[in-house]
This record gives sequence, structure tokens and C-alpha cells, in this order.
Amino acid sequence: MLDHTQKAEQMTGTVNQIEWALRIKEQVRAEFDRVAKALKSVADKQPDHDREDTLAIIAILEEKRAEVMSNTRAGYFIHDWQELSDQVRQMIVQDPRYLVIKAKKATRR
Repeated sequence: MLDHTQKAEQMTGTVNQIEWALRIKEQVRAEFDRVAKALKSVADKQPDHDREDTLAIIAILEEKRAEVMSNTRAGYFIHDWQELSDQVRQMIVQDPRYLVIKAKKATRR
């Protein structure tokens, strides 16, 4: 696991931007964790066909997490993630794979 100094060395931006971005990045990580935990809790209570869909959504979430967290530009976190609202949910619902899951669910009802 990288320590704070190693993370800062991998990020681009001014020293102040990097420090700010690292604080934001921890909040973003916590938000992804929160959403993942909520989805896993839902999946644990679902019948198999619904659980499969929820697990697919969790896979999308984890892919989005990896994409976001691998960004090394301090400005990205400052600009796009400083004010956490529903960015994580929006990333999921805008993914084409999510739209397929949603359409599939609609046909089952």
C-alpha cells in the first residue's frame, strides 16, 4: 500500500493542489465504499435473478472506481469531485451496461 508521500509523488499538480486532491480522493473512496456496501446489502436479500443484476451493477461500480481512482491529475479531483453529490450513482446509471440491465428488468415485470 502506498503511503501519503508516495501517492503525492504520483499525482500531478502544485503541492497545494495535490494535498487538496488527496483529501478529496479519500472522500471519493469512501463514497464508492458506501455505494458498494449498500448494493451488496441489497444483493444479499434478493432472489437469484435480481441478485445477478445487482452484482453486475457492483462490477460496473468497481470498474468506475478503478477508473476514477487511477487518475493522477490533482485538478480532476478538485474540479470534478470536490462537491460530492451523486456522481457515483450518475456514473453507474449512464453506463450502457446499466441501461441493458434496466431494460432487461423492465421486460421481466
